Amino acid sequence: MDDDLWSAVGDPTRRRMLDLLLADGTGTATSLSEHLPVTRQAVAKHLTVLDRVGLVHASTEGREKRYRVDGAQLERAVAQLDDVGRAWDARLQRIKRIAESIQRSGDD
Repeated sequence: MDDDLWSAVGDPTRRRMLDLLLADGTGTATSLSEHLPVTRQAVAKHLTVLDRVGLVHASTEGREKRYRVDGAQLERAVAQLDDVGRAWDARLQRIKRIAESIQRSGDD
């Protein structure tokens, strides 16, 4: 997984913004800021980060940009996170087996 994508989805405010956009279909910095404990300007900066990694795309409507989630890119991110989760599960299983082996040899 690329670092920019990790950074983008690692922020709880940006994850909440993605949730809001998925629930509503689209949103603007103004509409999103009504549901978040940050300013409209902060929301706009977060949207720029999400746009840069391709998780959202904007279309201009009048004076505001309307954002929507890019489903394909979100699926790619989810798949990458699943891969990381599986890799960590495998590592933890190896650690568990080593610890159990050490414990058994100490019991002898």
